[in-house]
Amino acid sequence: MPDITIDAADGGSFSAYLATPEQASAPAIVVIQEIFGVNQVMRDLCDTFAAQGYLAACPDLFWRIEPGVQLTDQSPEEWDRAFALMNAFLPDFEKGVGDIQATISHMRGAEGCNSKVGAVGYCLGGSLAYAAACFTDADVSVGYYPVKIEDSLENASNISHPLMLHIAEADGFCPPDAQAQIKEALGGNDQVTLHTYPGIDHAFARIGGDNYHAEAAALANQRSQAFLTAALG
Repeated sequence: MPDITIDAADGGSFSAYLATPEQASAPAIVVIQEIFGVNQVMRDLCDTFAAQGYLAACPDLFWRIEPGVQLTDQSPEEWDRAFALMNAFLPDFEKGVGDIQATISHMRGAEGCNSKVGAVGYCLGGSLAYAAACFTDADVSVGYYPVKIEDSLENASNISHPLMLHIAEADGFCPPDAQAQIKEALGGNDQVTLHTYPGIDHAFARIGGDNYHAEAAALANQRSQAFLTAALG
């Protein structure tokens, strides 16, 4: 599948991997990357969403730091580089959210899109999916094992479209006190659906990763698919 170019709201442009479905008109999903860039895992996810009937685009959110990052989780050196990129990205977190909005807007007007667009993110992308629900016009958002969103729960009042979060109970990046804060702040919001996976660790849906858990991943993916279908058709 080809990469496409998207104009950033604050100037410049960035690439996104695009996967297209067979049908002529379909909803779109913005797939939000982990800390490893738009790597093969993210591209495979886009291809999977396309096979399910969605236009799927994964924008390069690290483009201001280093365009075209494609790391794996298979070596300590790549983990170190991924964390360094994440730490460099965090001061521009709001610009990253702006890039997600730019991608959503681009996809709404893209050939073959029926104008409905959702967002699905993993790890760092899970946090950005929560931010997308708060600050973009995504029709629906899904976040897998988000991190640090307990620091921005005051933004939840902005949520006006459905949001689903998959929380790994044994996630060291989202400890029990953070999970409790998330559930307390979001549990009563009619737009928010929370799922917790007992005994499951961070990145349980990353195929090939050390924490991959096939049963939990399948359940989360089934829940996400039903949620996206309800919102996007």
